Amino acid sequence: MNPMNADLQVLMAGIETAIQSGSLWLLVLALAVACFFEFINGFHDTANAVATVIYTKSLRPWPAVIWSGICNFIGVFAGGVSVAMGIVKLLPVTLLAASDSSTSLIMVFSMLISSCVWNFGTWYFGLPASSSHALIGGIVGVGVGSALWDGLPATSGVNWTKATDIGLSLLISPVLGFALAASGYLLMKTVLKNPTLYRTPPGGEKPPLGVRLALITTSTGVSFAHGSNDGQKGVGLVMLILIAILPAQFALNPTATPEGITKALNAANAIKEELAMVPQSKPSKSFSLLVPEARASVADEAPQNVVKASALVNEIGHDLEKIHSIEELRNDDRFQLRSRILLLESELGKLEKTGINLAKVKSQRKNLTSLVEYAPFWVIVMIAFSLGLGTMIGWKRIVVTLGEKIGKTHLTYAQGAVSEFVAMSMIGISAVIGLPVSTTHCLSSGIAGSMVAAGSGVRSGTVKNILLAWILTFPMTVAMSAGLFVLLRKLFS
Repeated sequence: MNPMNADLQVLMAGIETAIQSGSLWLLVLALAVACFFEFINGFHDTANAVATVIYTKSLRPWPAVIWSGICNFIGVFAGGVSVAMGIVKLLPVTLLAASDSSTSLIMVFSMLISSCVWNFGTWYFGLPASSSHALIGGIVGVGVGSALWDGLPATSGVNWTKATDIGLSLLISPVLGFALAASGYLLMKTVLKNPTLYRTPPGGEKPPLGVRLALITTSTGVSFAHGSNDGQKGVGLVMLILIAILPAQFALNPTATPEGITKALNAANAIKEELAMVPQSKPSKSFSLLVPEARASVADEAPQNVVKASALVNEIGHDLEKIHSIEELRNDDRFQLRSRILLLESELGKLEKTGINLAKVKSQRKNLTSLVEYAPFWVIVMIAFSLGLGTMIGWKRIVVTLGEKIGKTHLTYAQGAVSEFVAMSMIGISAVIGLPVSTTHCLSSGIAGSMVAAGSGVRSGTVKNILLAWILTFPMTVAMSAGLFVLLRKLFS
C-alpha cells in the first residue's frame, strides 16, 4: 500500500476513535495550537531570511516574503525527524513513556501556550527573539513542573544530557555567527575590491546582477534551512499530541513494513547478544581516563544497567517475533512496546556513559527506534503549510529591526550576503546533525559581526534589547510552562 494512503487510513481510524471517546475536540484544539505555534514561528523567524534581500533592494518585500514561504514549505519535507526527536527527548524518558493521556495533554498545552505567548510578545515589540529557545524553555518547564508536582527535585524532571547538548548549540551559535560573519566580511573585503559592495545601497536602486543573485541565493538557503530545522520542531510537537490522545494509532509507526519489523527484531537480537558480552568485554578508552574511585562507581553501576537493558530487549524481542505488522498488536501492547523501546534507548545511553562501548549495535539501534521515531506525511504537510503561511504575514516588524536598527548604518550588500551565508550554513549543518539552533540568533549575530568588522558599529540600545530578549527567553518560558503545568494538573486532577 502507498505510505501516503496508509497514513490517511490511520488518520481516519484515529478520528473515528476520537469521536467515539469524546476526545475529538481535544485533538482539534491541540493540533490548532501546534499549528498556531508554527504559524508564529513563520512570521517571527523568517523575517531573518528576507531582511537582507529587502534592505539591499535585491527583491521587493512581497516577492521576497512569498518566495521565502515557499522555500520554508519545501524545507520542512527535506528535514527528516532528527531535530524533532531531539526536541522531544529533552523530556525525561519516564514522562515520555507515561500512559496517562491527560498528563500528556497538559504537558503539550503548557509548553505550547508558554512558547506562543512569549513569541507573540517579542514579535509585537519587534525583538528578534528565538522561537527555538522559547520552545525548549517550554519543554524544560514541563519537566520541572512535573517533578515539582510529584514532590521531586525540580532538576530531576529534565533530560539534562540532551538539554546540555541543545543548550550549548544555542549558546555557541550566536558567538560563532558573530565571529564567522566578521571574519567572512574581512575576507570578502580582501578578495573582492568592488567598492559598490561596501557602500550603503542608493535609495531605490537595485544591486548589480551578480550581487543580487548571491543575496537571493543565500536568502533562499536560509529559508530552506529554517524550514528543515524549525519545521521539525512543530512535527515533534504534533507527534506528542497524537501519541497522547490516540496512542493506539500513533504510538508506533503504523506504516512499518514486514521488512522493517524484521529489521527491528534483528536489531533487538543483536543488542541482546552485545549486552550478554558486556560483563566480559573491556570498557572503552574513556573508562581508563577515570580516577580509581570513579572506575569503581562505574563498575558498580554498569551491571545494574545491563540487567535493566537486557530485560527490556528481551520483552521487545518477544513482542516483535510474534507479528508481521503493527496492526497485529493489541492497542494496549502498542504503547507498552513504545515505552520499552524508549526506556531501552535510555539505558543504553547510560551504559555508554559508564565507558561501555556499544558502537557495534549503533546502526541496529536505529532500525529499532525507527518504530517510534517517525512522522506521517500529513503531519509534515500541515506543519509546512503553517510555517509557510506564517512566513507571509507579520514579517515587517522584525525586518525593520534587522535591517535598520542593529547597525548605525544601513545594511550593505557585503554585510547582507555574508550574514545570510553564515546563517544558512550553520542552520543547514545543525539540521543534518539533529541539533536545533536559532535562525534568529544565527542571523542577527551575523549582522552585528559584519557591522563591527566594517567599522560602522552597532546601536547599543537595540543590541541590549536583543540580548535581554535572548537572556530572558529561557527562564521566562520555563517559569510560564512549569506554572501552567502545575495549575492545569490542579484544575483537572
